[in-house]
Amino acid sequence: MSRWVVVLAGGVGSRFWPLSTPSRPKQLLPLVDDRPLLVAALDRLEPLVPPDRTLILTNASLRAAVRNAVPPIPPQNVIAEPRAVGTGGALAWAATEIEQRDGPNAVMLSVHADWAIGDDAGFRAALDRAAAIAERESALVTVGVIPTRPDPGFGYIRPGSSIGDGAYRVDRFVEKPDRASAERLISEGALWNSGIFAWRVGDFLSEVRTLTPELAPALASANGSAERFFAAATPVTVDVGVLERSEKVVVMPGSFDWDDVGTWASLARVRQRDARGNAASGSVALVNADNNVVHAEGTDVVLYGVHDLVVVVRDGLTLVTTKESSADLKTLIANLPPAIRDRE
Repeated sequence: MSRWVVVLAGGVGSRFWPLSTPSRPKQLLPLVDDRPLLVAALDRLEPLVPPDRTLILTNASLRAAVRNAVPPIPPQNVIAEPRAVGTGGALAWAATEIEQRDGPNAVMLSVHADWAIGDDAGFRAALDRAAAIAERESALVTVGVIPTRPDPGFGYIRPGSSIGDGAYRVDRFVEKPDRASAERLISEGALWNSGIFAWRVGDFLSEVRTLTPELAPALASANGSAERFFAAATPVTVDVGVLERSEKVVVMPGSFDWDDVGTWASLARVRQRDARGNAASGSVALVNADNNVVHAEGTDVVLYGVHDLVVVVRDGLTLVTTKESSADLKTLIANLPPAIRDRE
């Protein structure tokens, strides 16, 4: 079985402002450990799939920065999206690239660059098993992570009937429920919709051409040109455009430690914390302070007698907010003066 990995590394990560900027997006930042998130993702995957069969999809404006960050990846494997067309369009184009290079039976594993994984070996074992199921069943496999909390920030997958080998038909997808609904879904055996996928590229593209009018005409008219495809495609997520419409989707539970590094508050779950629950990076002193997230660059930061704050200091700019409000930094950014908002 020929295997490829596709790493989605687009977007700016505005919820990590002021550290993340258009020229320095979150996937190129060391948010969990001392490696940029993208580098950590590739290190995790390299024992499973070599660099020459690893594709990275990113924004056109970031292609040079991504190439510089990951020199082992061949330049032609860093694919610039001229226009954002959602995960559906990005994965469809990646699948055509793999099919052209390696044929329709090649298995494509899809992951995101901005995750924290606590068990690299368990993660790779799950991908390996998902690839085997995809090949054997001609299925579109999604790995659903076993939840550790009722998180309303994640989508959920409710498994249906078993197909054997620990995999199930998908009963339904649920997009970001409220907390009470998330608790109920977990009690019913629902899994987090992680965005980890495995399929043979021919099987996936067949479903796209049959079920996804947002993308099928663009694929037909592209004739191998990324510019033509991305210009013609209608933006759509892979969940909405393909998986929710297909009868070939199966879900495989994954029990490894997984988290989406989506907000400053999420770093409290994935970074090392002190005895009082503080997750700090840089020169930080904490006195009678609990459960704070602090990121200091180029200066000293002192917190005294506070809790549940996010404090970020970078190049003379300081952000102070609560962990709860840090999930809504887009509202903050939209209301800032351009001189502050657009600092690089």
